[in-house]
Amino acid sequence: MASTPEFVRYACEQLAGAGSIRHRKMFGEYLIYVDERPVVLVIGNTAYVKRLPVLEDLGLAEGFPFPGGPAYYVLDIDAADQSRDAAARAAAVTPFPKPKKKKSRNQSDSGPS
Repeated sequence: MASTPEFVRYACEQLAGAGSIRHRKMFGEYLIYVDERPVVLVIGNTAYVKRLPVLEDLGLAEGFPFPGGPAYYVLDIDAADQSRDAAARAAAVTPFPKPKKKKSRNQSDSGPS
């Protein structure tokens, strides 16, 4: 079951205060960015955050967003304070995404001279 836009908006509202929040639809599901860092994965109306050492003391449940993939922590998005704390902590240790390389036009594209 794909995530609904309403759930994603609600998740973003619950995370308000963790930093600058935005979301992006990717591969039919969503990714929530905190301070321009990819932090929260939303799949099937469930919010997941990568298992990071800075989150271990929060007592978050584990879940698998992808069959055969690694375990992630599951955010109880209704628990706004805990979710906001987890998102802020994860953002602090998550690197910025690598910038996409611009395609350069090769001068020899027009063929041999």
